[in-house]
Amino acid sequence: MSEPPPVSSWLTDMDGVLVHEEDALPGASEFVETLQRTGRPFLLLTNNSIFTARDLRARLMASGIIVPEEAIWTSALATAKFLSDQTPGGSAYVIGEAGLTSALHNAGFVLTERDPDYVVLGETRTYSFETITRAIRLIDRGARFIATNPDPSGPSPDGILPATGSVAALISRATLREPYYVGKPNPLMMRSALNRIGAHSESTIMVGDRMDTDVISGLEAGMRTILVLTGSTKASAVDTFPYRPTRVLDSIADVVPLVTELAPPPGQDE
Repeated sequence: MSEPPPVSSWLTDMDGVLVHEEDALPGASEFVETLQRTGRPFLLLTNNSIFTARDLRARLMASGIIVPEEAIWTSALATAKFLSDQTPGGSAYVIGEAGLTSALHNAGFVLTERDPDYVVLGETRTYSFETITRAIRLIDRGARFIATNPDPSGPSPDGILPATGSVAALISRATLREPYYVGKPNPLMMRSALNRIGAHSESTIMVGDRMDTDVISGLEAGMRTILVLTGSTKASAVDTFPYRPTRVLDSIADVVPLVTELAPPPGQDE
Protein backbone atom coordinates (compact mmCIF):
# COMPACT_ATOMS: atom_id res chain seq x y z
CA MET A 1 0.00 0.00 0.00
CA SER A 2 1.21 3.51 -0.78
CA GLU A 3 2.13 5.94 1.95
CA PRO A 4 -0.61 8.44 2.89
CA PRO A 5 0.01 11.94 1.56
CA PRO A 6 1.52 14.62 3.84
CA VAL A 7 -0.90 16.48 6.09
CA SER A 8 -1.63 19.97 4.82
CA SER A 9 -4.72 20.84 6.89
CA TRP A 10 -6.24 20.15 10.28
CA LEU A 11 -9.73 20.02 11.75
CA THR A 12 -10.24 19.66 15.49
CA ASP A 13 -13.08 19.48 17.94
CA MET A 14 -13.05 22.04 20.77
CA ASP A 15 -14.64 20.66 23.95
CA GLY A 16 -12.63 17.77 25.34
CA VAL A 17 -9.75 18.41 22.94
CA LEU A 18 -8.72 22.04 23.42
CA VAL A 19 -10.81 23.07 26.42
CA HIS A 20 -12.73 21.59 29.33
CA GLU A 21 -15.48 23.93 30.50
CA GLU A 22 -13.62 27.28 30.64
CA ASP A 23 -10.09 25.89 31.01
CA ALA A 24 -7.58 25.18 28.24
CA LEU A 25 -6.25 21.64 28.19
CA PRO A 26 -2.45 21.12 28.24
CA GLY A 27 -0.96 21.66 24.79
CA ALA A 28 -4.03 23.38 23.32
CA SER A 29 -2.51 26.84 22.87
CA GLU A 30 0.75 25.32 21.58
CA PHE A 31 -1.19 23.28 19.02
CA VAL A 32 -3.01 26.32 17.65
CA GLU A 33 0.16 28.43 17.72
CA THR A 34 2.03 25.74 15.76
CA LEU A 35 -0.70 25.59 13.11
CA GLN A 36 -0.60 29.36 12.70
CA ARG A 37 3.20 29.59 12.70
CA THR A 38 3.55 26.89 10.06
CA GLY A 39 0.72 28.25 7.91
CA ARG A 40 -1.40 25.10 8.12
CA PRO A 41 -5.06 25.78 7.21
CA PHE A 42 -7.26 24.71 10.13
CA LEU A 43 -10.73 24.98 11.65
CA LEU A 44 -11.97 24.46 15.20
CA LEU A 45 -15.29 22.60 15.10
CA THR A 46 -18.13 22.47 17.61
CA ASN A 47 -21.64 21.05 17.60
CA ASN A 48 -22.67 23.83 19.99
CA SER A 49 -24.94 26.22 18.09
CA ILE A 50 -25.59 28.68 20.92
CA PHE A 51 -22.60 30.96 20.38
CA THR A 52 -21.40 32.89 17.36
CA ALA A 53 -17.84 32.40 16.16
CA ARG A 54 -17.04 35.79 17.66
CA ASP A 55 -18.38 34.68 21.04
CA LEU A 56 -16.35 31.48 20.92
CA ARG A 57 -13.21 33.35 19.92
CA ALA A 58 -13.60 35.52 23.04
CA ARG A 59 -14.18 32.46 25.25
CA LEU A 60 -11.09 30.73 23.85
CA MET A 61 -9.04 33.89 24.26
CA ALA A 62 -10.03 34.00 27.93
CA SER A 63 -8.62 30.47 28.20
CA GLY A 64 -5.34 31.54 26.59
CA ILE A 65 -6.06 30.14 23.11
CA ILE A 66 -5.78 32.80 20.42
CA VAL A 67 -7.60 32.07 17.16
CA PRO A 68 -9.16 34.26 14.48
CA GLU A 69 -12.95 34.28 14.26
CA GLU A 70 -12.86 32.76 10.79
CA ALA A 71 -11.06 29.67 12.15
CA ILE A 72 -14.17 28.55 14.08
CA TRP A 73 -16.87 26.45 12.42
CA THR A 74 -20.05 25.68 14.36
CA SER A 75 -23.01 23.44 13.62
CA ALA A 76 -25.04 26.65 13.26
CA LEU A 77 -22.75 27.93 10.50
CA ALA A 78 -22.78 24.53 8.80
CA THR A 79 -26.60 24.44 9.01
CA ALA A 80 -26.91 27.93 7.53
CA LYS A 81 -24.54 26.99 4.69
CA PHE A 82 -26.48 23.80 3.97
CA LEU A 83 -29.86 25.54 3.94
CA SER A 84 -28.64 28.44 1.79
CA ASP A 85 -27.37 25.91 -0.75
CA GLN A 86 -30.65 23.98 -0.64
CA THR A 87 -33.08 26.92 -0.66
CA PRO A 88 -31.40 30.28 -1.39
CA GLY A 89 -33.32 33.11 0.25
CA GLY A 90 -35.58 30.70 2.09
CA SER A 91 -37.45 31.10 5.35
CA ALA A 92 -37.27 29.37 8.70
CA TYR A 93 -38.87 29.22 12.12
CA VAL A 94 -35.91 28.95 14.47
CA ILE A 95 -35.62 27.64 17.99
CA GLY A 96 -32.14 28.64 19.08
CA GLU A 97 -29.77 31.33 20.23
CA ALA A 98 -27.73 34.07 18.54
CA GLY A 99 -25.26 31.62 17.04
CA LEU A 100 -28.01 30.07 14.92
CA THR A 101 -30.22 33.08 14.20
CA SER A 102 -27.29 35.27 13.15
CA ALA A 103 -25.87 32.50 10.92
CA LEU A 104 -29.20 32.12 9.12
CA HIS A 105 -29.66 35.89 8.82
CA ASN A 106 -26.19 36.22 7.31
CA ALA A 107 -27.01 33.41 4.88
CA GLY A 108 -29.97 35.40 3.56
CA PHE A 109 -32.77 33.56 5.34
CA VAL A 110 -35.97 35.20 6.58
CA LEU A 111 -36.91 34.16 10.11
CA THR A 112 -40.67 33.88 10.39
CA GLU A 113 -43.55 32.03 12.02
CA ARG A 114 -45.70 32.26 8.87
CA ASP A 115 -45.47 29.20 6.61
CA PRO A 116 -41.68 28.82 6.78
CA ASP A 117 -39.79 26.49 4.47
CA TYR A 118 -38.03 24.97 7.49
CA VAL A 119 -38.27 24.53 11.22
CA VAL A 120 -34.69 24.74 12.45
CA LEU A 121 -33.92 23.47 15.94
CA GLY A 122 -30.70 24.38 17.70
CA GLU A 123 -29.29 24.55 21.21
CA THR A 124 -30.88 26.95 23.68
CA ARG A 125 -31.33 27.28 27.43
CA THR A 126 -34.84 28.75 27.05
CA TYR A 127 -36.95 26.01 25.46
CA SER A 128 -40.62 26.68 26.10
CA PHE A 129 -43.82 24.72 25.64
CA GLU A 130 -45.11 27.49 23.38
CA THR A 131 -42.17 27.45 20.95
CA ILE A 132 -42.05 23.67 20.81
CA THR A 133 -45.80 23.53 20.15
CA ARG A 134 -45.45 26.07 17.36
CA ALA A 135 -42.64 24.04 15.80
CA ILE A 136 -44.75 20.88 15.95
CA ARG A 137 -47.70 22.59 14.24
CA LEU A 138 -45.52 24.12 11.50
CA ILE A 139 -43.92 20.74 10.76
CA ASP A 140 -47.36 19.15 10.74
CA ARG A 141 -48.38 21.70 8.09
CA GLY A 142 -45.44 20.83 5.87
CA ALA A 143 -42.33 22.70 7.06
CA ARG A 144 -39.18 20.61 6.71
CA PHE A 145 -37.48 19.69 9.98
CA ILE A 146 -33.77 20.48 10.43
CA ALA A 147 -31.68 20.25 13.60
CA THR A 148 -28.17 21.51 14.10
CA ASN A 149 -26.89 18.44 15.95
CA PRO A 150 -28.14 15.20 17.53
CA ASP A 151 -26.41 15.48 20.94
CA PRO A 152 -29.02 14.37 23.52
CA SER A 153 -27.30 16.08 26.45
CA GLY A 154 -24.53 18.49 27.29
CA PRO A 155 -22.36 19.22 30.32
CA SER A 156 -22.72 21.96 32.89
CA PRO A 157 -21.05 22.64 36.25
CA ASP A 158 -24.17 21.23 37.96
CA GLY A 159 -24.54 18.13 35.80
CA ILE A 160 -25.92 17.19 32.40
CA LEU A 161 -28.45 19.32 30.53
CA PRO A 162 -30.95 18.23 27.86
CA ALA A 163 -29.64 19.26 24.46
CA THR A 164 -30.86 19.51 20.88
CA GLY A 165 -31.29 15.77 20.33
CA SER A 166 -33.60 15.42 23.32
CA VAL A 167 -35.89 18.23 22.20
CA ALA A 168 -35.80 16.91 18.62
CA ALA A 169 -36.99 13.54 19.93
CA LEU A 170 -39.96 15.24 21.60
CA ILE A 171 -40.91 17.03 18.37
CA SER A 172 -40.39 13.86 16.32
CA ARG A 173 -42.63 11.86 18.62
CA ALA A 174 -45.42 14.41 18.16
CA THR A 175 -45.05 14.85 14.40
CA LEU A 176 -43.76 11.41 13.34
CA ARG A 177 -41.09 13.33 11.39
CA GLU A 178 -37.38 12.88 11.99
CA PRO A 179 -35.10 15.90 11.56
CA TYR A 180 -32.14 16.07 9.24
CA TYR A 181 -29.14 16.65 11.49
CA VAL A 182 -26.36 18.73 9.95
CA GLY A 183 -23.73 18.60 12.72
CA LYS A 184 -21.47 15.73 13.72
CA PRO A 185 -21.61 12.79 13.21
CA ASN A 186 -22.98 13.78 9.80
CA PRO A 187 -19.90 13.94 7.54
CA LEU A 188 -21.63 16.85 5.80
CA MET A 189 -20.27 19.12 8.55
CA MET A 190 -16.76 17.83 7.84
CA ARG A 191 -17.18 18.36 4.10
CA SER A 192 -18.42 21.90 4.63
CA ALA A 193 -15.42 22.56 6.90
CA LEU A 194 -13.01 21.21 4.28
CA ASN A 195 -14.62 23.39 1.62
CA ARG A 196 -14.40 26.38 3.94
CA ILE A 197 -10.58 26.17 4.02
CA GLY A 198 -10.09 24.72 0.55
CA ALA A 199 -8.69 21.46 1.92
CA HIS A 200 -8.70 17.88 0.62
CA SER A 201 -9.82 15.01 2.84
CA GLU A 202 -6.80 12.89 1.87
CA SER A 203 -4.40 15.47 3.28
CA THR A 204 -6.41 16.50 6.36
CA ILE A 205 -6.56 15.08 9.87
CA MET A 206 -9.56 15.33 12.19
CA VAL A 207 -8.77 15.44 15.93
CA GLY A 208 -11.54 14.64 18.39
CA ASP A 209 -12.37 13.17 21.77
CA ARG A 210 -15.45 11.14 20.80
CA MET A 211 -15.50 7.98 18.74
CA ASP A 212 -19.23 8.28 17.98
CA THR A 213 -19.12 11.82 16.57
CA ASP A 214 -15.63 13.14 15.78
CA VAL A 215 -13.95 9.94 14.65
CA ILE A 216 -16.85 8.42 12.70
CA SER A 217 -17.63 11.66 10.85
CA GLY A 218 -13.94 12.15 10.04
CA LEU A 219 -13.68 8.62 8.72
CA GLU A 220 -16.83 8.94 6.63
CA ALA A 221 -15.54 12.18 5.15
CA GLY A 222 -12.36 10.38 4.06
CA MET A 223 -9.93 11.87 6.58
CA ARG A 224 -7.36 10.36 8.88
CA THR A 225 -8.42 10.71 12.50
CA ILE A 226 -6.79 11.15 15.90
CA LEU A 227 -8.63 10.35 19.11
CA VAL A 228 -7.36 12.15 22.22
CA LEU A 229 -8.24 10.73 25.62
CA THR A 230 -9.00 13.99 27.42
CA GLY A 231 -12.73 13.98 26.75
CA SER A 232 -15.65 11.61 26.34
CA THR A 233 -14.18 8.38 24.96
CA LYS A 234 -11.78 6.56 27.28
CA ALA A 235 -9.04 4.17 26.16
CA SER A 236 -10.94 1.15 27.45
CA ALA A 237 -13.90 1.95 25.19
CA VAL A 238 -12.05 2.31 21.87
CA ASP A 239 -12.12 -1.41 21.04
CA THR A 240 -15.88 -1.59 21.57
CA PHE A 241 -16.45 0.36 18.35
CA PRO A 242 -16.45 -1.40 14.95
CA TYR A 243 -14.07 1.23 13.51
CA ARG A 244 -10.80 2.70 14.69
CA PRO A 245 -9.08 6.07 14.56
CA THR A 246 -5.76 6.34 12.76
CA ARG A 247 -4.06 7.14 16.08
CA VAL A 248 -5.02 7.24 19.75
CA LEU A 249 -3.05 9.78 21.80
CA ASP A 250 -3.24 10.94 25.39
CA SER A 251 -3.87 14.62 24.67
CA ILE A 252 -3.56 17.44 22.16
CA ALA A 253 -0.06 18.03 23.52
CA ASP A 254 0.96 14.76 21.79
CA VAL A 255 -0.46 16.07 18.50
CA VAL A 256 1.69 19.24 18.46
CA PRO A 257 4.87 17.61 17.04
CA LEU A 258 2.81 15.87 14.33
CA VAL A 259 1.92 19.24 12.76
CA THR A 260 5.49 19.59 11.48
CA GLU A 261 6.36 15.88 11.36
CA LEU A 262 3.51 15.04 8.94
CA ALA A 263 3.65 18.28 6.95
CA PRO A 264 4.64 18.41 3.27
CA PRO A 265 8.33 19.07 2.58
CA PRO A 266 9.19 22.76 2.07
CA GLY A 267 8.02 23.96 -1.32
CA GLN A 268 5.58 21.07 -1.77
CA ASP A 269 2.51 22.47 -0.02
CA GLU A 270 -0.78 22.12 -1.85
